[in-house]
Formats: sequence, structure tokens, C-alpha cells
Amino acid sequence: MVGIQNPGPLCPAALGTALVYYGLGILRPGEYPPVPLISGVILTILGLIGLCRLPASLPELFYPAASDRIRRNCRIAILCLGALGFGCTLGLAARAALRDAPAFGLPAGKILGIRGVLLEDPRGLRGGQGMARLVQEETAGRDGLRASARGKITVFFPRGTIPRLRTFGRGSRIFVDGVLGDGAGGAGGELFFRARSVHIIKGPSPLDQLRTDIRLFLLDRLSPDSIRSSGAAGRDDWGGLALALLLGIRDNLDNELAAAYRDAGCSHVLALSGMHLGIVSAVIAFLLRKPLGLRAAAVPGTLFVLLYVYLAGVQPSLERSAIMYILGTLVLMGSFPRNPLSLLSLTFLIQIILRPESGNSISFILSYLALWGLLVPGEGLYGLFRGRIPDLLSRPLSASLGAFIATAAVSAAFFGVLRPVGILAGILIVPLTTVFMIGSMIWLALNCLLPLLAIPAGLVLSFLYGILFRLVQVAGRVPGIGTADPQVVLVLSAAGVLMLAGIVRIKMRSDLAPFG
Repeated sequence: MVGIQNPGPLCPAALGTALVYYGLGILRPGEYPPVPLISGVILTILGLIGLCRLPASLPELFYPAASDRIRRNCRIAILCLGALGFGCTLGLAARAALRDAPAFGLPAGKILGIRGVLLEDPRGLRGGQGMARLVQEETAGRDGLRASARGKITVFFPRGTIPRLRTFGRGSRIFVDGVLGDGAGGAGGELFFRARSVHIIKGPSPLDQLRTDIRLFLLDRLSPDSIRSSGAAGRDDWGGLALALLLGIRDNLDNELAAAYRDAGCSHVLALSGMHLGIVSAVIAFLLRKPLGLRAAAVPGTLFVLLYVYLAGVQPSLERSAIMYILGTLVLMGSFPRNPLSLLSLTFLIQIILRPESGNSISFILSYLALWGLLVPGEGLYGLFRGRIPDLLSRPLSASLGAFIATAAVSAAFFGVLRPVGILAGILIVPLTTVFMIGSMIWLALNCLLPLLAIPAGLVLSFLYGILFRLVQVAGRVPGIGTADPQVVLVLSAAGVLMLAGIVRIKMRSDLAPFG
């Protein structure tokens, strides 16, 4: 199993960060113990543990007969212990950075308006409404009262305002008037602002406006009207799926298709993540590898990946993929050791340092757990399946099983249901969705450069879209498993991983026995 024998210091550092970050997240802000007290307790406990291990690290004084292997293991243990302590402190700092609630400058009951800058692209909701995060600058109250404000807040926009907001996009300065809500009814407990009207004060910077224009161009090209006018027959609603896969825009995505992906246990396919970034980077590598070579192509490939993330918008799972891609480039350049689990751990640490708030996102949590599932239980399962099941099937099956095991407890806690059908459905749906995404990129290029060739490409995409629609519908009819107690699922998942580790270890010993 990858990384189990020698995880290195990055893995315990990431583990310590996660334990403290999410452990404190269970408490309400008012229940947080004082930061110095927590730090003192953590470091004292780790220091005592390290002191207990210290005699074994000095074999010349306490254990003269110690072998080189024992000495090496002791050094590794003390190094990992120190990394765990560092991770705990980092998790404490990251969680403490989230404790600051938005500051309005006025009593909440007197706030009638907020001025600020759009932090993200407005998202359309059912009924024509929308929402986006806003970085506050100023609040307004009765009788012209104004006050400086800071912090981020979610704004729900009224019906009919999203098309105009979308033309300005992220980075626009706006003023909204309405009422402040407390979020207790379903906004995750966070404050939010329900706007009655929206006023555009200032557009975004030229760079952000260029980004918005590109997004609007793609949104127009992949609209049903544009696909229909391109001359291709067949279904004209496949553009909604293409937009969701390429840019994460779900405004034109068929609601029935989105529900079918969810019921089939494959909703992660629609969320921009490593799969989508991997497809984009693979296409770029294919185009650049031959003229530039593998290493030389990595640098422009990295720049293109950063541009793609900028165009698609900041999303936790996509951020994780971009950081891992950059680290992977350093590995290729020989600047970093080739250890997937260490890369994942370092990515987690970097992301939690740069954006502590992203750790609260369900997509962030599931993204890391799923990738850990691929690298640890997934690799163990692949070792068991290899030679018994054809490799074409054993690799995706072990990956699906590993990701399911790793994410089961969190999925049960957040969604209240597990959908094991996704383990098998994903073996067909994921590669077909990958082909569809690549085909959408080809269609866009042909539609701009060679419109006549875009017609048959559109027919192929329409046909493939119909197959995907039918597949997810069939898989979605398989009932899920209701989970009243996520802790039971967590215990079963942990037991499954430990049992798998034991089976793999026994198998390795039996495989090596003839050579002993």
C-alpha cells in the first residue's frame, strides 16, 4: 500500500493539522479553549511522548546492541513525532483564522444595505434567483447611516438580476439593499444577506473582465440555440453538460441529468476536480510533448493549468488539483521526491495555509479523502485483484472501491445516504464522461475554426450525451443505503482499511516466502 512503509514527515504533519482543524470545528466558536492552553497541552503531550522514545534514539547509551534498522526507525519515529506536533499547531492556527465573523459596523437589525466586491461568479438557482460571496466594504442603515465593514458574506440575489450580474462577473463592486439573515434555517449557520435589488457601482479590472468575456463566449457557444444553429441535428441540450464539465457552470445543465448523476453515486464527476484538470493537462501534454519534450512541456503546461483554474474560478477541489500538478512538475524536474502520499500531504498543508476557509468545504474534504482512498486502500485492492481480474477492470474497480471506502463516513454524515452502485457505475460513466469532455473541447475548436467539421462532431456528442443520460438513469434507479448513524460507517470503513492492510501484508509475506 502506497506510502505505508515510510510515509515521511509530511504525512504525520498533515494528519496533525487535520485532527486539530476538524476537531476544533466540532465545537462552536464560544466553546474554543484558549489558544495558548491548547498549544501548551498539545506540545506537552507530544514532548512527553518524544521523551519516552528518546532512549531508543540513543542506543549507544541505553541500547548498545541496537541494530542499524532500530536506530533508523527511532530517528524516523522522532521526526514524525515532531512533524505531528507541527501539524497540530498549524491546524490550530488555521482554525483560529476562521473565528472572525463578518464585522458590519452597525447593529444587525439596522442593516439595510451592503456595498462590496463580488468574490466569485454569481451562480444561478432555481426560480431565476442566484447567489455569490461578497467581500464587504461598507454597510448602510436608516437615515443615511453608513459604516465601514469587513469580512465575507453570502448574498442571495432576487429573480432577474443574474444575467446582468454575470456580464460583469467576479471582481465587480456592487451595492445590494435588503435584509440580513442568521442562516439558522439552512445556510450552514452562517449569516447571509437577502437582497431585494442590486446596483452595479463599478465593473471588474480589465483582466477579470477579459475572463468574464471568455466565460460568456463559451456560455453562448454551448447554449442550445447556438448548438442548434450550428447545423447539427440530434439533441441540443448537451452543451449544459459540457459547460458543467469544462467550467463548472451548471445553469444550463438538465436538472434530471444532475439528479441522475447524484442517484448513481457519480455526482463527483460534475464537480470540477482532479479528473477535469487531469483531462485538460493531458490534452496540453499531448500537444506539447512531441515538439518540446516531456520536461520542457511541463512548464507551459503548468502555466496553462493556472490559466484554466483562473478561468474556471476558485474551487477547493480544483485548487487541490492545481497545487498537486505544480508539485508534480517539480517532481518531474527532480526537485521533489516521487511519493504520491507525501505530495498529497504537502498539497493539503499548502492549501490549508493559503486558504484556511476552504477546509470547511465538503468538496475539499471529499476530494482529499477520495484521493487518499485511491492511494492507500485502492492500491491495496489493486494488489489483491491483479492477476485475478483483467487489468482493464481491476484498476478502475480498485480505485472506485478505495474512494468509496475513504469517503463513506463523510458522505453518510452530510447526505444521509450511501450509494454503492457508484462503485460499478463509475467504471463506465467516468471514462464516457471523460471522452465527452475531450469531445466538447474539440467541438469548440472546430466550431471556431472549421464550422463544417463541427457538425459531425456535434452529432457524436449528441449521441454520447444520450448514452450517458441513459446510463446514469439506469444506475440511479438502484436504491441507496440510508445511514442513520455515520459513526457506524466510520468504524466499518476504518475496520475495512485495517483488515485490507493485514491481508495485503500477509499476501506480501506469502509472495516473498519462496525467496526466503
